[in-house]
Amino acid sequence: METSARKQQQPDAAKIRNLPWVEKYRPQTLDDLISHQDILSTIQKFISEDRLPHLLLYGPPGTGKTSTILACAKQLYKDKEFGSMVLELNASDDRGIDIVRGPILSFASTRTIFKKGFKLVILDEADAMTQDAQNALRRVIEKFTENTRFCLICNYLSKIIPALQSRCTRFRFGPLTPELMVPRLEHVVEEEKVDISEDGMKALITLSSGDMRRALNILQSTNMAFGKVTEETVYTCTGHPLKSDIANILDWMLNQDFTTAYRNILSLALQSLKTLKGLALHDILTEIHLFVHRVDFPSSVRIHLLTKMADIEYRLAVGTSEKIQLSSLIAAFQVTRDLIVTEA
Repeated sequence: METSARKQQQPDAAKIRNLPWVEKYRPQTLDDLISHQDILSTIQKFISEDRLPHLLLYGPPGTGKTSTILACAKQLYKDKEFGSMVLELNASDDRGIDIVRGPILSFASTRTIFKKGFKLVILDEADAMTQDAQNALRRVIEKFTENTRFCLICNYLSKIIPALQSRCTRFRFGPLTPELMVPRLEHVVEEEKVDISEDGMKALITLSSGDMRRALNILQSTNMAFGKVTEETVYTCTGHPLKSDIANILDWMLNQDFTTAYRNILSLALQSLKTLKGLALHDILTEIHLFVHRVDFPSSVRIHLLTKMADIEYRLAVGTSEKIQLSSLIAAFQVTRDLIVTEA
């Protein structure tokens, strides 16, 4: 009997160990969540007073929207009744009008016999729903408010029709601040015994841009690939250009003649593309854009340069040749240099 129980424990432990860190360290209760305390306290009050409205949670990815509503659901319902009281649909499920008229309608319209209280329908990535489905959902929300609450989660509020927005209480989840992210990442580092340097942690925070999911994914993949998390390994793992590379590129574009600058950048990019990093011109452009704002250019020169860079980014997004766009970028900086000289 004991051996069978031990055998059962071993697969469970292995399953937890093999989970991606994003799921392994997903907050299970509202108290585990690290950010947006004002929103959490409001939702906690709704739950404690049994007056939960329809919710619309929106904001960039990795900011805790899904974790918040799942933690609420776990607080509201016991494990054994979770399946019958909560319907969770993701964008990977069918999102047409049929899903609203079918599973959502039948789930919302059936009453609970043995438990008083409301059911919960969680529609994750609701901005992927078609216009017709959103219009159909409007009526379902109104009709079954008595025994069902709806929670819509999305990245872009503008993709949710105004009629649905007005039926829900809206909460915006902004990107997480470094002050909130660092303690959580340090907790994961300690649990997983990751060898991380101070500049590695800074690089994680910089590249994740307030997205906790992205930070954990980068941390895990860098740790598995290199065994040590430093600034260089983080940038190499994500294929992002290093700050030293960007400084060199800027130096060449502003101080060398066109041919030398083009040859140097191309050799750096090709060397990286073929062997080490896989730099894309789009990533280089994004990093240079940050530098342009820091460098003290005259305003007319900066405006000219940013306009040119915006055009190049648009053309890259459409799918043009990287080499030609690189020439265009260097040309824009050479013209900028001449403008600075004439203004001086």
